[in-house]
Amino acid sequence: MQQELENKFQEKIDKEIKIEPKDWMPEEYRKTLIRQITQHAHSEVVGMLPEGNWITRAPSLKRKQVLLAKIQDEAGHGLYLYSAAETLGIDREKSIDDLHIGKAKYSSIFNYPTLSWADIGMIGWLVDGAAIMNQVPLCRCSYGPYARAMVRICKEESFHQRQGYEIVTQLALGTPEQKKLAQDSINRWWWPALMMFGPNDSDSKHSAQSMKWKIKRISNDDLRQQFVDVTVPQAELIGLKVPDADLKWNEEKKKFDFGTINWDEFNQVVAGNGPCNKERIEARKNAKEEGAWVREAALAYAKNHLQSIVKQ
Repeated sequence: MQQELENKFQEKIDKEIKIEPKDWMPEEYRKTLIRQITQHAHSEVVGMLPEGNWITRAPSLKRKQVLLAKIQDEAGHGLYLYSAAETLGIDREKSIDDLHIGKAKYSSIFNYPTLSWADIGMIGWLVDGAAIMNQVPLCRCSYGPYARAMVRICKEESFHQRQGYEIVTQLALGTPEQKKLAQDSINRWWWPALMMFGPNDSDSKHSAQSMKWKIKRISNDDLRQQFVDVTVPQAELIGLKVPDADLKWNEEKKKFDFGTINWDEFNQVVAGNGPCNKERIEARKNAKEEGAWVREAALAYAKNHLQSIVKQ
């Protein structure tokens, strides 16, 4: 009976029919989705922190307005994704608590500090650019609620990427001091951005099964290659040098060859030993504790409002 259910489930996926919350699904499929979607949600929320660090120091009112809007978008993305995860039976508060105790993960990229205004541009260009590369295929994810959430998220992320590239372009084509800021920033963010796609396919624990279930559509290595091929010409266009001595165009393969990623650094950051890991988690824990009264007040208001409607 179990095998028959699994066969029908896989057949449905192979036919590109979306799996919905009330449909039967293997427990491992559900667990894989919960892990991936909650990690994605945590990343959106934690990702607000390095950018929030520059709200009061943005160089102009216009830049401040755009940055605030971007951070608000990230909060909305977290909301969509936590809601999608809840359709799989996971409790949102528990998933957030798992983040705070280190049981749940988020993208390693957000454990690096934003040292200059150029870093805000680099996050938009490289980090959100890598996110788009990874997330556009998720719009065709086999799980319906996740796929539908990703459609809007990807549209908004595309604006974030353009905004980031515009900031970096202005700096790179500006004064020598501004170009130096931009170059220093790409020197620090390039390799962490490549790490965002996850381990090499040969080292990935979950990639093959996720591909079979069509949660993922493109492998980590292929996504990383696409990112390099698209982004290197963008850097060259504005006069920035990618910090990779092994980077070169492969005429035969029609793609860039690039150097080896420092996976020891990646593993250290994922394990909680990055530059800002402790700071990020502490900030999220404080936000939950200090915002408790707001949630309680909102809940009390909602209950009173519902009771008044019932009485009418």
